[in-house]
Amino acid sequence: MRIAVVAHAAKTLGGGLSELRRALEAEGVEDPLWYEVPKAKKATAQVQRALDEDAELIFAWGGDGTVRRCIDALAGADATLAVLPTGTANLFATNLGIPGDIQAAVAVGLRGDRRSLDVGRFEKERFAVMAGAGFDAAMIRDADDLKQRIGRAAYLWSGSRNLRRDAFGAEIVVDGSDWYEGTATCILLGNLGEIFAGVEVFPDARPDDGVLELGIVTAEGLVQWTRTLARTAAGDADRSPFVRTTKASSVKVALDRKVRYELDGGDRSKVKTFNVKVEERALSVCVPRRDEEMA
Repeated sequence: MRIAVVAHAAKTLGGGLSELRRALEAEGVEDPLWYEVPKAKKATAQVQRALDEDAELIFAWGGDGTVRRCIDALAGADATLAVLPTGTANLFATNLGIPGDIQAAVAVGLRGDRRSLDVGRFEKERFAVMAGAGFDAAMIRDADDLKQRIGRAAYLWSGSRNLRRDAFGAEIVVDGSDWYEGTATCILLGNLGEIFAGVEVFPDARPDDGVLELGIVTAEGLVQWTRTLARTAAGDADRSPFVRTTKASSVKVALDRKVRYELDGGDRSKVKTFNVKVEERALSVCVPRRDEEMA
């Protein structure tokens, strides 16, 4: 089997990339295709290079941003993705039970089960965990500079700063039918259940059911957001008077002003309209074996 490694060189885990090489050699993988990138956005092109070299299994060393960039090239391809989680949140790996240990993650990649998962497509970019506009994107943007210093706590600090942001007007069409018209402070789409560190926002989400979870939040100000976040943390967001949810295979959104958006925890520019759809079972991913006998 032709194996490749695409690594965000600035990310660390255990003994770093040298330990990864040793772990692969111990498993009999002595000469993998090897591509290191200085930034996550460079990973897509390197995955495509690996595919052009007939790679069948591609290890992605990095956080959710690197994984998302790899998925951009891998969705719809014959190769399989194996994740080596080295980011701050690692939501994709956490949702799938992929361990944060080099040897264990390598074993999952080489001897784990293969699972076909849906991916979302936000305009021309794909995502595997979530996409959102409004509060979450602003929170993620403000947390970026602090993540390396204080880790996940950066999101808590940033979130508290953004609770008083003004609402925006939104019109949302789900699967061809009008679904929502009114004000919102956050529009969130999830492919997996846990989309913020330690919090399962969409408990019924399955990444292979052909639909995305869609939620809007109308909470404004500290009091309403505190109530909403408390219910979300308790796994009961649907009962909040400031939350509305549904499932969707396609979503069209029009806003009354430009709002920042994010994909898999990476902030983007501001948009006034956007379309999202599901690409069903477009991605093959290595996951822990159900019998957990990885030896």
